[in-house]
Amino acid sequence: MNYLEFEKPLAEIEGKAEELRALARANKEMDVEREAAALDRKAETLLKDLYKDLTPWRKCQVARHPDRPHCKDYIDALFTEYTPLAGDRNFADDHAVMGGLARFNDQPVVVIGHEKGNDTKSRIERNFGMARPEGYRKAIRLMDMAHRFGLPVVTLVDTPGAYPGKGAEERGQAEAIARSTEKCLQIAVPLISVVIGEGGSGGAVAFATANRIAMLEHSVYSVISPEGCASILWKDAEKMREAAEALRLTAQDLQKLGVIDRIIKEPLGGAQRDRKETIEAVGKALETMLKELSGKKPDALVKERRQKFLDMGSKGLAA
Repeated sequence: MNYLEFEKPLAEIEGKAEELRALARANKEMDVEREAAALDRKAETLLKDLYKDLTPWRKCQVARHPDRPHCKDYIDALFTEYTPLAGDRNFADDHAVMGGLARFNDQPVVVIGHEKGNDTKSRIERNFGMARPEGYRKAIRLMDMAHRFGLPVVTLVDTPGAYPGKGAEERGQAEAIARSTEKCLQIAVPLISVVIGEGGSGGAVAFATANRIAMLEHSVYSVISPEGCASILWKDAEKMREAAEALRLTAQDLQKLGVIDRIIKEPLGGAQRDRKETIEAVGKALETMLKELSGKKPDALVKERRQKFLDMGSKGLAA
């Protein structure tokens, strides 16, 4: 278990309980279960206290936790007959974006998502989930195909933001993001998006301009990272806690503002503490949202989606 900075007291208690059990395994005559159980109860109480009312900055830390399930984990667990499709038919295949044809509850769909990777090698290969222009152009190609064959689109958002490198800018990063957002507004099929970790900047909007948008309880969705915002406004990245408060980036704030439609509850301690339960909760939410959209006509889906985004901001910051 990787512990976050604010979880250090919890790490000490759980570490002591494990040490006692390790001693008992080494010496069968030792009976430490009562002491270990007492530490477990203390750890559970502390965990509840820590996660009872997380600050926006702590939610950012939880959303970035390396042990949270990523796009590939959701695809492997929730979708069958997944057939990955690669390349943008223009420049290259972007490994930060994965997508293809699949079945969800035996219904054919197109699934697209950001993949961060789960170890050093895969994170470098996946560019830490930061897509380049070819990633967004691949997504556009897949959405075009979904529109042509009448397949619902499911997107899984988990990115710090689009990759800001020189090569990406030379190949039209801003244009690719804009085209992807435009394509989301055009396709006449159900489009459902779930923010499973970080929803950073236009890189997230390019996948999340959807009929239904859900967020995991401790995920975040924002126009800029707290560190980036603090660097611009205060010229000091260390003011990220104040920036996180001001950005209104939590699922709870965004639901009040009408930006998202649904919050998916996470296990106590975050998605990383029970990956299976989290993935099942996302699966149930996807099933519900697909049912809500299944009987709607293509023109109605497009009209409602466009109106949804035109209405954003009408509630105001006082919401």
